[in-house]
Amino acid sequence: MLAILLLGWAVLQGGRFILSPLLPAIIDDLSLTSATAGLALTVFQAVYAVTQYPSGRLSDEWSRATLILPGLGVLAVAFLAIGAAPNYLAFVAGAVLLGVGKGIYVTPSRALLSDLFVERRGRALGIYTAGTDLGGLVAAGVAALVLATTLPAVGLPADLHAALEAAGWRTPFLPIAGLLALATLLYVWWNREPYRTGPASLELRATVRRLATTREQREVLAAYALFYFMVGGWINFLPTYLNVAKGIPEAVASAGFALVFLTGIGTKPAAGWLSDRFPRRAVSVAGLLLATAALAGVVLASSVAALAACVVVLALGYKTQFPIVDAILLEAAPDENMGGDLGAARALFLGVGSLGPAYVGIAASLAGYEVAFAGLAVCLLVAAGIIGRQHRRRRAATAAPAGD
Repeated sequence: MLAILLLGWAVLQGGRFILSPLLPAIIDDLSLTSATAGLALTVFQAVYAVTQYPSGRLSDEWSRATLILPGLGVLAVAFLAIGAAPNYLAFVAGAVLLGVGKGIYVTPSRALLSDLFVERRGRALGIYTAGTDLGGLVAAGVAALVLATTLPAVGLPADLHAALEAAGWRTPFLPIAGLLALATLLYVWWNREPYRTGPASLELRATVRRLATTREQREVLAAYALFYFMVGGWINFLPTYLNVAKGIPEAVASAGFALVFLTGIGTKPAAGWLSDRFPRRAVSVAGLLLATAALAGVVLASSVAALAACVVVLALGYKTQFPIVDAILLEAAPDENMGGDLGAARALFLGVGSLGPAYVGIAASLAGYEVAFAGLAVCLLVAAGIIGRQHRRRRAATAAPAGD
């Protein structure tokens, strides 16, 4: 089941990431502007964030399978719709479907892994979330192949070159939909949960109240919201920063972007494994501090080799957080509302994270990238301080003599 859910997540993320490098070709073919194309992606992100909580809550009320199966199906249809879109409205409709499908799939699939892997929860979530990086690497390679068909000599067989050139940017989306359909069939074959529906209550107010009741929960939400804000700001501007501020050619800057995904493939499972063996918050703090130092290194480095090393270390530090965040939230949630609590928290994180690119864009235009990235480093330091203080409190509580 872990392998099937990983397949669905990696293919989904690969399809999502491939949209970015293909966006200029999509804009030309559908007669869009940068603003209208950006609006479509914003709609996708908003729908994805809003869908997190109801999908998680309904997976608690009904079953994980009742949400995961239609989520995979909607994703397959969404990529077919995007690849076949004849105009802007059809492209937006595909983006909306993509947001709905991703939102339906993501939280219940994480909750299911938490159900299946109790003692090795961190490691399972680490393997699952590494699908993001695997999908991103494949997407970068596929996008390069698709875009290379516009060049006269790319080393491809003539028939393949002609077929790819005729399909253009639409080429990858049918295979992506096919792989998602395969994941759907495998899930149906392997699933042992019932498909169950019926009356359900979202209980949003009760969930929000529970998440905000204790000091520890409020601190977790605040710390990791700051982390997601940093990720949203940094990852979206990394290639632009390397190209514009550091003067690195676009091809080399894209390779630096690929390094982030390559690092994440191994980092996330390792971080999850470490967080199962050692206190999760201690591992999280170490990663946050490492990422802070590396972010400063990215700003200060001048050579390509030093920049590449700092980017790898930064990715090592911040990729550590993803399986740990999910595990901390799932462990704190009651069994009957595990998906709902995770979905509500992720909706908050994604909403705050969506503001990161706007912050970096505005700060960089007014004061430069160095100032913008310094603000992101402060976010990491504050998050590390909050989680570190929680770890110290927990360790002190454990060490206190009985009766104290």
